[in-house]
Amino acid sequence: MAHENPWPNEGNTGHFWDDDIRELDNPPPLWWMLAYYAGFVMIVFYALYYPAVPTPGGHTKGLAGWTAIGEYHEDFDTLNKWRSEKFAAQEQALATKSVDEILADKNLVDYAVATSKALFGDYCAACHGAGGAGNKGYPVLADDDWLYGGEVATIYQTIVGGRVGNMPAYGAMLTPEQISNVADFVIAMSNGQGEDASVAAGREVFNSIGCAACHMPDGSGMAMLGAARLNDKVWRFSGEKSEVIRTITHGVNAMGEKDTRPAVMPAFAERLGDKEVKRLAVYVHSLGGGK
Repeated sequence: MAHENPWPNEGNTGHFWDDDIRELDNPPPLWWMLAYYAGFVMIVFYALYYPAVPTPGGHTKGLAGWTAIGEYHEDFDTLNKWRSEKFAAQEQALATKSVDEILADKNLVDYAVATSKALFGDYCAACHGAGGAGNKGYPVLADDDWLYGGEVATIYQTIVGGRVGNMPAYGAMLTPEQISNVADFVIAMSNGQGEDASVAAGREVFNSIGCAACHMPDGSGMAMLGAARLNDKVWRFSGEKSEVIRTITHGVNAMGEKDTRPAVMPAFAERLGDKEVKRLAVYVHSLGGGK
């Protein structure tokens, strides 16, 4: 049922609720309307000035020639210029000093470590894990157990030239029983029980086939050859008996062995350059305490 509008000159729409609540029809303020129309003008400006409009071949390039990647490169160049000026002395020292000389300078070590985290993440963490925590089949760098030695100069050489592990396959030389016995002995040695009578058969095979020549009779290993220590609880691959048997049976990088253990680290000298290799060597040395 229609009712009379008590406020005919108010500019309302004629809709009422609860006697005095009504819907007004006032125009927006002039400044608001001007801003509203200016927004349409800016849309046209931005569409012409910046890359914006999709086309069958991609999109319009814009009058400014601006791209996000171009701005990124400009900012990156600005950052690098600032860094090169602010840290010129440290960078020069890294370029000219040996890794041993760098290690003797605590401030330079701190600088190398601080500037290596992203480098390590880009080139090393995929295999060795974040912070050197290791991944399955790859050495842990955050302990003080080193295959080739933990001296900073040795770590430097490892990064420069890479490493290729080597262990012969004994599957064709030993019987399954002998391999099982050797695996038991190696596991016992890692637990400090290598002299137990229960693993005497494995110890005899270990010494007779030449394992001791590389891993040493007491299992202390030989860094010169990259032969792992066997008398601790750190495993290059795994300490499970089945995994130890696989390593003994198929070796490491053994030619003609389908199930051999792959153990190859690429060389980074050409990829990174000498200064970045030094930086990484100092960083890796700091992860495991070095020697």
